[in-house]
Amino acid sequence: MIRKAILPVAGLGTRFLPASKSIPKEMITVVDKPVIQYVVDEAVAAGVREIVLVNHSAKAAIENYFDINYELEAELEKKNKQALLQVLRNIVPTDVRVISVRQGRPLGLGHAVLCAKEVIGDAPFAVLLPDVLVDNHDNDGDLDLTRMIRRFDQTRASQIMVEAVPRERVDQYGVVSLSGEAPEPGHSTAMSGVVEKPHPDQAPSNLSVVGRYVLPARIFEMLERTGPGAGNEIQLTDAIADLMNEQPVEAYRMIGQTYDCGNKLGYLQATLRYGARHPEVGEGFRTMLRDIGED
Repeated sequence: MIRKAILPVAGLGTRFLPASKSIPKEMITVVDKPVIQYVVDEAVAAGVREIVLVNHSAKAAIENYFDINYELEAELEKKNKQALLQVLRNIVPTDVRVISVRQGRPLGLGHAVLCAKEVIGDAPFAVLLPDVLVDNHDNDGDLDLTRMIRRFDQTRASQIMVEAVPRERVDQYGVVSLSGEAPEPGHSTAMSGVVEKPHPDQAPSNLSVVGRYVLPARIFEMLERTGPGAGNEIQLTDAIADLMNEQPVEAYRMIGQTYDCGNKLGYLQATLRYGARHPEVGEGFRTMLRDIGED
């Protein structure tokens, strides 16, 4: 069972400027919760009990969010606002630890994962990119991450979540090549390679890496000897390519829907989807959208 997860949150969020100039992009809200809360909730629901934030000194707001605010809780207690008090106390379940380590320089996703080595130790772990929401609402609560972890437990093969994207957009992603046919959604197939941001004419497939990984601790040794790659950064995909020379790595094809909340359009799509089904404001929000559509 995977009990630990790394969330790399040290990035500058330039795709969301000017908002991310002073607000960490992970703290921008989708309806009434910051994006990172949805990602932590996903990890916890999949059985993770130790969240490792790889953070930057300029983004202390993320660490503060997961800390206890005694003054605020005392004020809510005094005013008998029990519902709000429980919301605050349920941000992180009592059996889940949130640990923060620093990434001093922006050297890429692979470097961010490596920064968590001492905390993770020898255990296998998950990596969740905190600006990507994976929405499994229509799958009866069967999370893609849970299925990836289950597959890892069965086979010990690393799991890389992928989804199909238009061929002309593959140069924006890490793209996998497969040993056989593309898997059906909810299933995994052995990978034969992965390349970061290939030219569309050279891409091995149209299956892009989504931002969810289940990996063995062995990946840390690969990262330690991985040099700068695409964008002059240490790429996690390069280390995964090396890992495939030693042990099986599988592409898991997701069932749900992704929203890239690191860019404005993806954020708006997520807000529409999550807002429309929100238990408190969903009905009014749907009515508002219908009214706008009739204008």
